[in-house]
Amino acid sequence: MTPRADILIIDDEPNLRRMVAALLVAEGYSTREAPSGRSGVDGALEHEPDAILLDLMMPGELDGMAALGRLRERLPDVPVVMMSGRAGLSDAVKATKLGAFHFLEKPLTPESVLLTLRSALELRQARREARALREDLGLAGEMVGSSPAMARVRALIERIAPSDARVLLMGESGTGKELVAAAIHRLSGRRDRPFVRVNCAAIPRDLLESEMFGHERGAFTGASDRRIGRFELADTGTLLLDEVGDLGAEAQAKLLRAIEAHEIERVGGGKPIHVDVRIIAATNMDLERATKDGRFREDLFFRLNVIPLSLPPLRERPADITPLVLHFSALYRARSGRPAPRWSEGALALLHRYRWPGNVRELANIVERLAILHPGAEVQPEDVASVLHADSESALTPDASPSPALVDQPLNDALDEYERLLIQRALSMADGNVAEAARRLQTDRPNLYRRMRRLGVEWST
Repeated sequence: MTPRADILIIDDEPNLRRMVAALLVAEGYSTREAPSGRSGVDGALEHEPDAILLDLMMPGELDGMAALGRLRERLPDVPVVMMSGRAGLSDAVKATKLGAFHFLEKPLTPESVLLTLRSALELRQARREARALREDLGLAGEMVGSSPAMARVRALIERIAPSDARVLLMGESGTGKELVAAAIHRLSGRRDRPFVRVNCAAIPRDLLESEMFGHERGAFTGASDRRIGRFELADTGTLLLDEVGDLGAEAQAKLLRAIEAHEIERVGGGKPIHVDVRIIAATNMDLERATKDGRFREDLFFRLNVIPLSLPPLRERPADITPLVLHFSALYRARSGRPAPRWSEGALALLHRYRWPGNVRELANIVERLAILHPGAEVQPEDVASVLHADSESALTPDASPSPALVDQPLNDALDEYERLLIQRALSMADGNVAEAARRLQTDRPNLYRRMRRLGVEWST
């Protein structure tokens, strides 16, 4: 149960409101009450609740069905549970089509109310996580980068998003697979439905089945309540299976069955549950090789690999580095309220030459670190060199595409600037030890001292 979750009870019967509120308060929830559809909608818009219990049959301007329509239009992420003692099957079907999370029949039982609310709040939490994921990845705006590689990715996303075809995203860690999955969802017909992510590598194998498919109360030791799995939470929406290559053999078999049959079974439950989910799988593993090695089911690979989409590593799209630096600087300023740093040509040149083994995620971390250390100041090459995760000279690529600042000046000046960058970086990696810096640069210490004096490079002894 989400601690202190706020539940809005909309019902024209005062006794029912008081009974349900007392039950929920005893369970640790915070409650509010509204006696009509109009006051309920106004109260929800004034202060967004975590879930709503809404009576179907109410007098006044807005009955339950009309209130549901208003709530789904204005607060699409808030789950609404309908309640009625006189509703027929057609009413339940209509409410479900309008977006009701569940339909409870009166007289209500404590067990049904609590179980339904727990499931509704799990859906609410999944939607919040999806929103947070989009914000953390900068998904509120356009994907950053105009390189030919990113242009190809964008074009493919626009072509595949409107379909319900399964997509397999492949690429190194940190290349933005979550961002691409969210972009596919956002451009699809499911954009207003849940976008749910499950990290297959982060969940213990003995809990993975419960996390994906849910479990019934008492299904195993510690299962004190029913749990709704990620497949059910993503129903009618999109499910991102991140690091799908880390699934064990048993989980692979059950995932294959869920994809083929469009239904799942909770752990400890014998009743199949139909689910309508678009699957997007992501991996940094070579799944084709894994199938040949017997580590991944070939039939599951073919099911997931309907549309393959490979994401280029950052080192193959250097033209996107400067736009990404400015983008992450702006994100830091928006989140922290502190001034963003300015970036010198030398600093950007060094960022362009770094190979970025951690890809865009590593670049975002580096930019944030430098923004914290140098708010409002100009970041210099030595500042960049001090935070790059480089253990050897191989972490920097040869500068085949020098920055305009180096080209648009006399050759001797450009060479001096380039040499200054290398020396400053070597000194930073050596913690100011000139002998160690000389070893890294494969020269002797007296020669390095002479070059440092000529170039005006300062050092501490």
